[in-house]
Amino acid sequence: MEMKKINSGKLRAIGYDARARILQVQFDDGSTLQYSGVGEEIWRRLNGSGAAWSFYRDNIEEEFTVKRVSGSQAAGLNPLDGLFIQKPDVSG
Repeated sequence: MEMKKINSGKLRAIGYDARARILQVQFDDGSTLQYSGVGEEIWRRLNGSGAAWSFYRDNIEEEFTVKRVSGSQAAGLNPLDGLFIQKPDVSG
């Protein structure tokens, strides 16, 4: 899903998958949420809003089913980092 960078309140990026009717929002703490069942009209209004944070709070936040897709960046390492960080060989 293509994300559009924005800077409105705590929102930092928004994206929409019209086929799946999923809205994705990323916050200033790095967390990302996906809302399902979001119609294109809501997406157009959010995307074109001069006050996207207020629109999100008033029309999306508690109106749609939500799923967390990533936690806060400040929470530490990405769970996949262990796949790429080499551990020292202590066998001798």
